[in-house]
Amino acid sequence: MLIRRHITFRGWVQGVGFRYRARHAASLYGCTGWVRNEWDGSVTMEIQGEAEQIERVIRAIEAGRYVRIEAMESKDIPTADERGFRTE
Repeated sequence: MLIRRHITFRGWVQGVGFRYRARHAASLYGCTGWVRNEWDGSVTMEIQGEAEQIERVIRAIEAGRYVRIEAMESKDIPTADERGFRTE
């Protein structure tokens, strides 16, 4: 079942290749959506795919050498008609 999640990541998530890793993993696992840095040092992502695909993307991001996710807030939101995964 296709789902979409709005996720905010906090911790050591900016300036460490987080968005690049997210875009690469989303493409690898067939997810769509977007990711962007926020003014407060967090990173926001909307990601759409099967639940297992989304979990794989998050695990791939966490495996980044310098990435350290200290907190993650996630909520399901309505799906969107889109193609690809972009960095904003």
